[in-house]
Amino acid sequence: MVDCQKALKETNNNLEEAVDLLRKKGIAKASKRTDREANEGVIKVATNEEGTEGYIVEMNSETDFVSRNETFQEFAETVLKVIKETKPQNLEELLAAKMTIGSVQEDLDNLSGTIGEKMSIKRFDIITGSTVTAYSHLGGKIGVLVALDTPGQAELAKEIAMQVAAAQPKYLDSSEVDAGELAREMAIHREQLAKEGKPEEMITKILAGKEARYYSEVCLVDQEYIKEDKQKVKDILGEVKVLKFVNYTF
Repeated sequence: MVDCQKALKETNNNLEEAVDLLRKKGIAKASKRTDREANEGVIKVATNEEGTEGYIVEMNSETDFVSRNETFQEFAETVLKVIKETKPQNLEELLAAKMTIGSVQEDLDNLSGTIGEKMSIKRFDIITGSTVTAYSHLGGKIGVLVALDTPGQAELAKEIAMQVAAAQPKYLDSSEVDAGELAREMAIHREQLAKEGKPEEMITKILAGKEARYYSEVCLVDQEYIKEDKQKVKDILGEVKVLKFVNYTF
């Protein structure tokens, strides 16, 4: 209220000029917060009506209190709609897209100046498939998109999305695992086994089991199904294939 009164006084009660002045001050304040950490926030997800395209965005704030603010939540929903309508190719395109007052970045700076915290849009993704589902958990602290190669599989897609949210896989299958990462894991196990005095032949067999175990932890299709640990995710998929999944988590 005080800022509004000062702006009106500085502009001789010209409402339009006062609004512009407040926006400029808000942007200036936002720029001063660039070095502050914005590690809280919300993840918003959605799909198109046909269930063939999914959208996810992560918007950050400095505190959890602000991330639960209704204005903050509504702003994140609006950004998600911009993504759905404009389908930007990257974050730079999203921030430059038209929003309510100006661009997404300008509106974000304006909101930051109004609320008084550093805010940012960290990342977003768009995925497509014959069946796509969006899943949100813990009030927007976890967001998941899953795309399947077969139409009419909404229930299965939801089950897979819940699996991703609960088990937090890093990869879809073993072909995606970083070779260097796997090599480091196996080197650690090899050294431990060697120190235990295990012969090389036994080490080789044990490492094969360790590798399989590693895949079962980090690869979605190799994980134990959260609702039935005697089954793997690939067992419940059957002939259906997961084209892609996206998982954002705070």
